[in-house]
Amino acid sequence: MAEVPLLIRELTPFEHLVLGLVCEGKSNAAIARETGHTEKVVENTVSRAARAFALSAEADVNLRVLLALAYRSHFGDRAWEKFGIECQYLDHDAQGQRVCTRHVDN
Repeated sequence: MAEVPLLIRELTPFEHLVLGLVCEGKSNAAIARETGHTEKVVENTVSRAARAFALSAEADVNLRVLLALAYRSHFGDRAWEKFGIECQYLDHDAQGQRVCTRHVDN
């Protein structure tokens, strides 16, 4: 099994937005409609974000799936919240609050 790629640069706020929507399974067209940008802008954003994770297209690999997995491994499982599934890293802190022990808020 391949290791999750490290993020080699900070993501822009728009890249975070687009990748969050990719994690929800949305197409470039749907993301473009939701963000008010063109599909080409979304496509370029996805490509730049893939490079930020050092991911590249391969014939037998779906780059968007790998990118979504890499993004969620670094920034959390918020996409699952829409399906009623909690982050697998939730735990209780000293005050009894449920907190994620791995992911950062963005």
